[in-house]
Amino acid sequence: LQPVLSNKPRKKKKKRKTKKTSAGETLVCPRSLSGLLEKIEDTNGLSQQTQSRIIADSRPLLYVEHRNLNPENELKRYFGARAVLGDQRPRQRQRQYVRSTWLTAPKNTWPRYSKTGIAMQLVDTRRGVQHFTFEHHREYQQVQFKFLDAVESMDPNNIVLLLQMNPYHVDSLLQLSDVCRMQEDQEMARDLIERALYSLECAFHPVFSLTSGTCRLDYRRPENRAFFLALFKHLMFLEKRGCPRTALEFCKLILSLDPENDPLCVLLLIDFLSLRAREYTFLTRVFQEWESHRNLSQLPNFAFSVPLAYFFLSQQEERSELELSQARERAAQLIQLALIMFPSVLMPLLDHCSVQPDARVASHSFFGLNAQI
Repeated sequence: LQPVLSNKPRKKKKKRKTKKTSAGETLVCPRSLSGLLEKIEDTNGLSQQTQSRIIADSRPLLYVEHRNLNPENELKRYFGARAVLGDQRPRQRQRQYVRSTWLTAPKNTWPRYSKTGIAMQLVDTRRGVQHFTFEHHREYQQVQFKFLDAVESMDPNNIVLLLQMNPYHVDSLLQLSDVCRMQEDQEMARDLIERALYSLECAFHPVFSLTSGTCRLDYRRPENRAFFLALFKHLMFLEKRGCPRTALEFCKLILSLDPENDPLCVLLLIDFLSLRAREYTFLTRVFQEWESHRNLSQLPNFAFSVPLAYFFLSQQEERSELELSQARERAAQLIQLALIMFPSVLMPLLDHCSVQPDARVASHSFFGLNAQI
């Protein structure tokens, strides 16, 4: 008790001192204090933004921020915490302890989790990159054989029965999710994917990192494939829910697992999600760093998305005039190259934008029907 008692008067003294020194000043008023803070934000806003930009640029390209993996954080930014959470907070206090995870938040409605028989092993480490793989224990393999029999029976009820006995069997959850999606039960389909992701995350190796961008999984190994598919299906549900920023983060995560081969071809999707999420700097950085060895400009989506990203960057008032003019020039240069490489896109694009093309353009062989054929 003595140290607690001795600390109390010290805290009081400190408070009194601050009161005395600030008694005659206008800063004591909370309104004036908030006004002062607003002025500081106005004057230092540019420097803070440039600082955050420098930090973002210094990170690895496929660095994943775990707070952006939670769609609730994005929905809160759009609609406010009260609209998203509702009456969840008091219930959570009474809820039993569950393991905290980054990919999904476990729900009260889910069955109690028990070890499924999936494990993750570290295969090797090369040039600072760690290669992992999922492994199935014997009991899980037996469930896997039952699952294959249930799929061959063409009866979804057999998969439901299998899940009642093994509620966290990943392939059954993925398969039943597809059935629910085809029956237009989107809520249930999404819930099953989240449960599959939770099951896989509970099996992670202690060293495996979702965010570093230096952990690899081989898609060609069948045990790893479920993780790729679960992430991709979850990404698609997030995009449909109107969470493009969260979907982009999952897209980066999938790409970081095997960036050289990109087995699910998420490079065909990442530019669209970047534009939807207004992450223009990230998209231009992908293009700058990967164009030399991946020839991204030869993909139609990147050929048109990157100049659009530069155009949007040239509209941002918080940037310097030099940066704005450079972004405008780069956008104009890249859109010309895109139209030279993919001329058949121009006419449908102008039609979609309700723009009447010039007669010289419409009659030109480069942009006419022959080019489209």
